[in-house]
Amino acid sequence: MIENAIKEDIIISGFGGQGVMLLGKIVAQTGMLSGLHVTWIPKYGAEVRGGTAHCMVKIANEEIASPLLTEPSILVVMNKPSLLKFESTVRAGGHIIYDSSLCTEEVKRTDVTVRAIPATKIANKIGDVKGANMVMLGAMLSACPIVDLKKVVDALNDILPVYRHKYIPLNEKALYEGYNYKS
Repeated sequence: MIENAIKEDIIISGFGGQGVMLLGKIVAQTGMLSGLHVTWIPKYGAEVRGGTAHCMVKIANEEIASPLLTEPSILVVMNKPSLLKFESTVRAGGHIIYDSSLCTEEVKRTDVTVRAIPATKIANKIGDVKGANMVMLGAMLSACPIVDLKKVVDALNDILPVYRHKYIPLNEKALYEGYNYKS
C-alpha cells in the first residue's frame, strides 16, 4: 500500500445553475495537475438549470478501476433535496459538507463528520452568489485536504474559458473564504 494513500469518492450535488459540475471539474483537474488519477461523471435531472444535478468524482494516487460510486467518502451538497437524497449513502467515517444557507434540514448521521457552511450567504457578501460553489470547494478542502488549495487556481485557469478569467480573483476569494470559515 502507498504511504499517504489518497482515495476519495466524492458526490457533489445541488440545483442546476449552482456550479455543481464546475466544482467537480475543478476537483478533477486539480487532481490531474497534482499527478493523481481522477474520474468525473456528470448526472443531470430533467431540466439543467433549476433541476437537480450531481457529479461523481474519484481521486486517487492509484489507478481507478471504475468511475462509478455508490458510497461516497465525501458528500458536498448545495441544497436540501440533495442532502435528503444522498445523506444516507455516505460511508461511515466519511464527510458531509453542506450549504446551511439553503439546507434547513440538519444532518441526522452521527457516524460521519459534518461541516455546515453558509456558502450562499458568504458568496453574496463577497459580491456574487454564483461563487457559492467556490466557497463550498474551499470548505471541502479545509475538511479534507486531498489537493493543494493553490493548485485550484491553476485548475480554474485551465477550465474556465479565457473570457471568464476576469472572474478568477472573485473565485479565489470565495475559495479562501470557504477554506477559512469557522462556524
